Amino acid sequence: MEPIAILGGTFDPVHIGHLRVALEASEALAVPVCLMPAHVPPHRPAPVASAAQRVAMLRAALTGQDRLLLDTRELERSEPSYTVDTLRGMRAEFGAARPLVLLLGLDAFAGLPTWHEWRELFKLAHIAVMTRPGHSTVLPADLDAEVAPRRTQSVADLHAAPCGKALDLAVTPLEVSASAVRAVLAAGRDPRWLVPDALLADPDLLAAYRAAG
Repeated sequence: MEPIAILGGTFDPVHIGHLRVALEASEALAVPVCLMPAHVPPHRPAPVASAAQRVAMLRAALTGQDRLLLDTRELERSEPSYTVDTLRGMRAEFGAARPLVLLLGLDAFAGLPTWHEWRELFKLAHIAVMTRPGHSTVLPADLDAEVAPRRTQSVADLHAAPCGKALDLAVTPLEVSASAVRAVLAAGRDPRWLVPDALLADPDLLAAYRAAG
């Protein structure tokens, strides 16, 4: 049964860093990757762009390829976007046997013990940690203890079981962040080649980001 990989975030705005790591993860894991915009991120300010605007940007950015998909399930909830609740919903939809793979950046992974019911995540999905070649970080002791027996270097292990493994996944380091893109827009500078053409083609959305700065 083919796994499903999930990359969450506010995508405010979606930029080339999001798209490139998602594509590389899809190729490395041999699975489609669902980009899943968050509705109300528990640990971050509310997005500048509306849910509808972020969906429109993602949908336009993903046109013409079939490795990256758009999943709007978190936007259909009014409560905060806790990952554990999203994964429980996916389990209910796809069944207990379908492998699910949660994609996290290394910094987000290191902060996992601050997440709601974080240990439950391993009972619902595998976690693939997207790392930069040559870059490492010291994990909190409780996270390191939880992850140590789960570590694998084999992508096949993520296909063979529904959940419970942790895999490091090297991706191309692109030093682009949504906050940096918003700063470029707020300064009235051109964000070309930092963001997909979907953002450049929407003058109202560009104006909203510039005004928010």
